[in-house]
Amino acid sequence: MPKVAIACYSHITFERMLKGLKAEEIAATSTANGVKPVYKAKYKDMEVALFMIDVGAPASVAMLEDVFMMGAEKVVIFGTCGVLDKSIEDCSIIIPDCAVRDEGTSYHYAPAADEIEVNEAYLDVFTKMLDELHVHYTVGKTWTNDAIYRETPEKIKRRKQQGCICVDMECSANAAAARFREKGLIQFFYAADNLDAEEWDIRSLSNDAKLEEKDGIAMIALELAARI
Repeated sequence: MPKVAIACYSHITFERMLKGLKAEEIAATSTANGVKPVYKAKYKDMEVALFMIDVGAPASVAMLEDVFMMGAEKVVIFGTCGVLDKSIEDCSIIIPDCAVRDEGTSYHYAPAADEIEVNEAYLDVFTKMLDELHVHYTVGKTWTNDAIYRETPEKIKRRKQQGCICVDMECSANAAAARFREKGLIQFFYAADNLDAEEWDIRSLSNDAKLEEKDGIAMIALELAARI
């Protein structure tokens, strides 16, 4: 098992990344919904593990636990998020530095608190890399809420007042679990649907939208894995 792993929430982007790397299956995790393979590939002469991670805080953390047990020491996780600031461009990179804990899983890994810091160990490395590559990004607070039909207008308003720029489903839980297990973790998003509007704007949320741009984001994840 390679010491560094990359996890992606989008099955199409993940499958396209696997194909480009000629990855081989080395292990698997499983739930009642089926088996999720874990792969190994080479990037710049470095071995990395690759797996598609399940959506939602409980399932995401369960898969992280499995991969940590298999031997991974550092994990890069990327996927979509909804934006709470319409000025953030579609498919652009968002790096959370703090997450509102509006999910239940993190409270089993860290003392109760409204928020948790994320990415503190690797934020400088990542932003320096993106600056070198001339990739635009936004750093800010995310709202982790895995009850997607409870992202109500009033809650969105309150989270924006707290300083949240986006909403996701796993970040705070992943961060708490990795901290508890004393493992390295960096999470980032690419902007998708816009919740900062009178009506929901889906933008590139669909798995098969803007595939070439998302391929580029997968390459960013690979380069980051090589640098941490």
